[in-house]
Amino acid sequence: MRINRFFLFAGLILVAMLTRLIPHAPNFTAVTAVGIFAGFTFKKRILALLVPFMALWLSDLIINNVVYSGYYEGFTFLTEGFLWIYGGMAVAVIIGMFGLRGFKLTALLLGGLSAAVSFYLITNFGSWLGSSLYPPNFYGLIASYIAGLPFLLNQILGTLVYGSILFGSAYVLKIKPATSRADA
Repeated sequence: MRINRFFLFAGLILVAMLTRLIPHAPNFTAVTAVGIFAGFTFKKRILALLVPFMALWLSDLIINNVVYSGYYEGFTFLTEGFLWIYGGMAVAVIIGMFGLRGFKLTALLLGGLSAAVSFYLITNFGSWLGSSLYPPNFYGLIASYIAGLPFLLNQILGTLVYGSILFGSAYVLKIKPATSRADA
């Protein structure tokens, strides 16, 4: 089935954004699954990376400047620690690009799990490095990872649930991975 790439691009951004804006358990969103799926679907790597980056940035603009505006002084253009967050999402996209070639269930499960764990390791390292909450030693790093465990579980579950929906829909609609197409 031929899918309009612009609508797929915009639709993925919108889905990821909405799952961050509706009430949800912390980190139980579609963003990681969308990142993996974008890497799997778009041949142009910049488009694949832009999907989760745009979803994060646009939803952060709303979250930081509307929902939690009382916690910030003035307009917040970028969330503190955004480089760690975006770096973690880039790993999810890379997993979609290079780790998945088809709709094999084991590869999809391992890809989702790997992306969620990578995001957790990268962002909690960044939190430890840039925060006074944790001592600047090995025990502080371990404390930051322990504090993040509930978020990791939610992210794994969210990635697997939303990933099942995205990849299941792609399978039914016969959307092929970027590696098997001449377009996109």
